[in-house]
Amino acid sequence: MRRNSFLYALTFSVICYACGSKERNVTSEQQVFRYNESKGISTLDPAFARNLALIWPVTQLFNGLVQLSDSLAVEPCVAKQWHVSDDGLQYTFLLRDDVYFHDSEVFPNGLGRRVTASDFVYSFSRLLNPKLASPGSWVLSMLDRNFAGFTNGCKALNDTILIIRLSKPFPAFLGLVSMPYCFVVPHEAIEHYGGEFGRRPVGTGPFYMKYWRDGEKLVLRRNAHYFELDNEGKRLPYLESVVVTFVVDKQSEFIEFISGNIDMLSGVHASSKDELLTRTGNLNPKYREKVLMLTGPYLNTEYLGVLLDSIGLESLENSALHDLRVRKALGYGFDRNAMMLYLRGNLGFPATRGIVPPAMPGFETSTEGFYYNPDKSRQLLAEAGYPNGNGLPPITISTTDDYLDVCEFIQHQLGEVGFDIRIDVLPGAAYRDMMANSKLSLFRASWVADYADPENYLALFVSSNFSPLGPNYTHFSSSEYDQLYRKALAEPLYDNRLPYYRAMDSLVIANAAVIPLYYDKVVRFISKDVEGITLNPMNLLELKRVRKSYSGLAPS
Repeated sequence: MRRNSFLYALTFSVICYACGSKERNVTSEQQVFRYNESKGISTLDPAFARNLALIWPVTQLFNGLVQLSDSLAVEPCVAKQWHVSDDGLQYTFLLRDDVYFHDSEVFPNGLGRRVTASDFVYSFSRLLNPKLASPGSWVLSMLDRNFAGFTNGCKALNDTILIIRLSKPFPAFLGLVSMPYCFVVPHEAIEHYGGEFGRRPVGTGPFYMKYWRDGEKLVLRRNAHYFELDNEGKRLPYLESVVVTFVVDKQSEFIEFISGNIDMLSGVHASSKDELLTRTGNLNPKYREKVLMLTGPYLNTEYLGVLLDSIGLESLENSALHDLRVRKALGYGFDRNAMMLYLRGNLGFPATRGIVPPAMPGFETSTEGFYYNPDKSRQLLAEAGYPNGNGLPPITISTTDDYLDVCEFIQHQLGEVGFDIRIDVLPGAAYRDMMANSKLSLFRASWVADYADPENYLALFVSSNFSPLGPNYTHFSSSEYDQLYRKALAEPLYDNRLPYYRAMDSLVIANAAVIPLYYDKVVRFISKDVEGITLNPMNLLELKRVRKSYSGLAPS
């Protein structure tokens, strides 16, 4: 038994009493971080953590083999070190021996047991089980599930050594297993709770679930036995609790923040944009005494995609897009700087390079993308046989209503160089279905990185990934590109892959398979009594190093 729970509770009570009532209040009541999730939380099962609304709380409750730093470097977590074989097919992880699942009724005496390598074999096998129908099963698709002596490509050599076999080299694999889908879960809890595990999570993270009521709030409490320490040897986390509320109305959420009832706002909603921000995207001076605005690059690229192999087959509309000169004329025909200033309050970076955002670690490219040059746009149209747009068939951009303003801006500016742009606004579900099934010839889209490797973006243009079986929605096809992709994946070192990635990015832009619009920003507003909130280009929320100081907003 790793501890005596009664003795621990008694000792903690004595210490708190000795600290005095004021200190006790600071520890148990004031060290609470509060944020709102307007979209609600449907599950806390990491196998279903497919979006940030779910990833944020799941990350507080669970851990994986590895984790990402704020600079997106892969760092140890439950695995304290690892080794990759020379052929890139075998990963050997050495696990810590001091990681425990949260105390729970599913374990003998209610005390959480130690995590072993077998727990990862179980968790990965569960993720791959088609009966679970996890949206994250693809993350482990490259495991060699038929390798002799292994279970779904995994083997626990003993309690602290885990071996994973791949069917082919995939050097971004460590980034994949940092995703919440791959967090470790105990078989006892899955077997005990069954389909209710998502409501009764048992993990290893810095917090455990204390209370959850739909439409009201989710309460997470400090895991006093969490294994990570800070640089001074103090056990993390600092906070006593994390409280997540579920206010749906964004204006009400803003009022809750300004009133001091929540500690953070993520992103900028149209209902509060003009109140929070100046025209140039800075924090309104009236809030500077109480609020801190944090911004940083986000691994999200917004773009126009062109379906290259079906243009004009069914109608005259969009048929001109088969001509590379027309596609490039689109790219040069609108002002991204003005678009970001007037429509997004400069909360993003004009995309004048490739599809891979500049926030990608180590990714510097000489790719010359599209920038505002209306004269060049007119020249390209003339070279294509459409001087001043004469004879140019109409071109339709398909989008959803949340990007209608961007498309209308593009429509207006392209009209000035000779384009006749139409806009087709589709419901979200229909739009995604039509894009995935190659029914949209020009579409507004975005790609948010699942893991911190340029391969995540560049796989969108590999011939074998043609939609609907893969994410190549443009049906871009190039033997040169595919060869560069294979060469990149044969390089185990990230820095050695980068030249291939840069060349691939340049090919995509040279063929105008996509027309990048802007690279997104992470934006958070926090009350000034919060310390330790950091940003990262994946927009992950780490709370284990956050504390409260009470020099800023006070709850109403």
